[in-house]
Amino acid sequence: MEGKRLGIQAIITLISYLFFILLAFWCIQAIPFHKFMGRFESQAKMLIVLLSIALGYTVASFFLGLITAIQNLTFLVR
Repeated sequence: MEGKRLGIQAIITLISYLFFILLAFWCIQAIPFHKFMGRFESQAKMLIVLLSIALGYTVASFFLGLITAIQNLTFLVR
């Protein structure tokens, strides 16, 4: 039973990372990097991807940590 729980937790973790990375990518595209970067257009695209990964990973880690903390609160009540 414990292995199945770990598998489900791994799937939730992967889905949340992908979801928040895609959400960050969508939001960061609203920033006009081409105006700031000028002739470095390919570097601006790579910057958007890397910022999306960093921001999405950070936000997903926050929410996963929050969910874990809430789950651990049940041990306080038992």
